Amino acid sequence: MAAPLDDLTFYDDIEGYCSTLSVVAGSPIGLHVSTKSSEFTVTVERWGATRELVWSSSSPIAGAYHPAPDDADSQGCNWPVSLEIPTTADWKSGFHLITLTSLGAPEGRNIAHAGVVVRSTQPAASALFVLGTNTWNAYNTWGGCSLYTGGHEVSFRRPFTRGLLCREVTERDDRKARPVRWDEEPDPDGEIYQQYRGDRALPAAIGSSGWFIHERRFVEWAEGAGYTFDYAISSDLAEVDGILDGYDLVVSVGHDEYWSAGQRTALEAFIERGGNLTSFSGNTMFWQVRLTDIGSMICYKYKGHTEDPALTDGRTSEMSGMWADPLVNRPEASILGAGSAWGLYHRFGNANARGIGGFIVYRDDHWLLEGTSLRYGDVLGARDGVVGYETLGCHIALDDEHLPVSTGNDGTPSDHTIVAMCPSSNLGVGDYPKSISALSDQGDLEFIAERIHGEVNEANKRRVRHGNAVIVETRPFGANGGTVITVGTTDWSFGLGTDRAVEQVTHNALSRLGASK
Repeated sequence: MAAPLDDLTFYDDIEGYCSTLSVVAGSPIGLHVSTKSSEFTVTVERWGATRELVWSSSSPIAGAYHPAPDDADSQGCNWPVSLEIPTTADWKSGFHLITLTSLGAPEGRNIAHAGVVVRSTQPAASALFVLGTNTWNAYNTWGGCSLYTGGHEVSFRRPFTRGLLCREVTERDDRKARPVRWDEEPDPDGEIYQQYRGDRALPAAIGSSGWFIHERRFVEWAEGAGYTFDYAISSDLAEVDGILDGYDLVVSVGHDEYWSAGQRTALEAFIERGGNLTSFSGNTMFWQVRLTDIGSMICYKYKGHTEDPALTDGRTSEMSGMWADPLVNRPEASILGAGSAWGLYHRFGNANARGIGGFIVYRDDHWLLEGTSLRYGDVLGARDGVVGYETLGCHIALDDEHLPVSTGNDGTPSDHTIVAMCPSSNLGVGDYPKSISALSDQGDLEFIAERIHGEVNEANKRRVRHGNAVIVETRPFGANGGTVITVGTTDWSFGLGTDRAVEQVTHNALSRLGASK
């Protein structure tokens, strides 16, 4: 059975998107809808520990069909506003799921989802949870291309393809690093994943990004445990003046891969003045992007160092490639204490296909492990496969006690502690599973070897083949700045609600660095 095409534009009878992905409580939410039905209804739910209905249309709304422009993927849909959803100042900050139901369409093809973050007018919590919406957009194929299927510019002003925001809950079949049980073989080619999404007409991106796969799980657990957050989206850090003022902690979760310079600069200034960061995310801050005035995001990725117009415009440092690329020279490890060039995949394709899926404890006296009973050599999170599918690692050596330390060759700060780690790997041509759209001419292995070491040859490929996933504590700006905890894996959230030790580490990080209950 063949999986569906990644472009599922108008697979459903109804589609919609919000004018912006975040609004301040009290401001209206502009909703743009296109449907082949004459009428549709709308509900809005705040999705925290549970889904809470906050608004619904009092009667059916007249529908109208608007086609997808040929350049919808890069320039947006430019559909008219179908309605404005009112909010009031007392709307609680959070991710709000908007469900559109067309009346008269066949069941299974009559529902679509849009989403918006409602921001607080002023800090109402001590921690700001920043959803990785830049990465959601990078993976979105609605209207044509994503950054993974040939695009260099992707628009926020279009619907999210089906399944990214809401779908049925499954235990593990929608995961790209699917955990195996004792009597099972691994699935390095992602055949089970392909079957799952093919049966449901879902795009390849559902295992990588969007609200539902990672952040939704974390928020349900954390708010259920009593934590309170204010919420924002990726681009808010760059576009909303003072967005981090008044907070003690920034929280990032899942797959927070694409960062603009303004977003990163705001975070670094926050940490330098004493703010803290907990990053429960893999492949974090790998690519630099540029945000445009027309609501799109530019990233040339693997071709950035040769094709990005910024190179000929005298803006070399803005080149939309790796942050660790010598042309940009701002490796993510300098702020996070880890980076993807030193370990990117685990239990994904031919990268550690039979890996343990958990972190091996090295420094059992670290405060992050208090209350877990874990000791040196124990494994954290293996049952739920919390390590995978994408990770962050360090360039390491062993100290006199045979414990891992960063060499600093990757840009990690000097104040840096590796608490736990696990083997991870970069993938080259032929190593990727069939369940993704991968490059045909090179892989991350070849790309990183060239950009970090200057040439693609067997020696350099070996230098970047063997990496690791890490849990680290670092202080990028020394004793006067804030603390960064990096749990370098996309799939950490899958251990919440099932693994007591994973939960305890999360409690320790959140409570110590400033999240409140």
